[in-house]
Amino acid sequence: MSKTTVLIQIDSDPQASTFDSIVAIDSGVDHLLTYQSVTLFEVQSLVYGAMFTRGGDDLKKTALFFGGSDVQQTEALVRAAKKTFFGPVRVSLMSDPNGSNTTAAAAVLCSEQHLDLAGKTVTVLAATGPVGFRIVQLASWLGATVRVCSRRESRAQQICDMVRRKRGPDEVGELIAFQTANHEQTYNSLRGSDVVYSAGAAGVEMVAEQWLDVKDGPSVAVDLNAVPPVGIFSIDVMDKAVSRGNTICYGAVGVGGLKMKIHRRCIQQLFETNDQILEIEEIYGVGKSLLT
Repeated sequence: MSKTTVLIQIDSDPQASTFDSIVAIDSGVDHLLTYQSVTLFEVQSLVYGAMFTRGGDDLKKTALFFGGSDVQQTEALVRAAKKTFFGPVRVSLMSDPNGSNTTAAAAVLCSEQHLDLAGKTVTVLAATGPVGFRIVQLASWLGATVRVCSRRESRAQQICDMVRRKRGPDEVGELIAFQTANHEQTYNSLRGSDVVYSAGAAGVEMVAEQWLDVKDGPSVAVDLNAVPPVGIFSIDVMDKAVSRGNTICYGAVGVGGLKMKIHRRCIQQLFETNDQILEIEEIYGVGKSLLT
């Protein structure tokens, strides 16, 4: 008798994300088990429950999804889960805290439909946030020179150092810390940039009205803020490869369609084998496969 698919949603927040739950259901999961306020001390028992209830080929019918708004806390839970696996006794897992991995992958893939990031200069506004950090990782892995922007240069430098440590300094593009505490500094980060990604908090305008007039401004602009005011003035949330001046623009909803496709496909892929680990790089790979 063929086993049904079971996705165990593990969330460190007081309430498990309804967004992640609905996407899982829409991805075709037969049974969804949600756990909230999960701590490091509880991960092992949850993972053991997934590993030891089924055997052989049936192991691939159970998978783990790690969400939550605190990215560092979620990453700690994922590390703990990985340590629980041994040999072939394991289940596949996906990590997407605060939607950061799927959103960052979609944002980068949208821009890559217009230019290859290798050798290009990329500006990431609000690079210290969960999505911005992931975009910095992806862009640098793809060989771009990345301007890592924050209101405080010291925080931007911390992100540069973290990306180098995670991958190795010889395997990432050049990372440059930029302070963007005011509009003039922000415009300076845009000059000579090929692509700009705005990943600021909801309702925070990162780039004001004059951005289209910046000399040597970006060829592609991706704004991931859907809450008014948007992050980049004059980009509409629905923009999807819309030309504004000399810039090809994407708004949050324009990126969101691909983000949702990536999220659903990743959930489905979890049940193909029992040994998959889907984090930022793998999720980006899934998205790339959807576009080829």
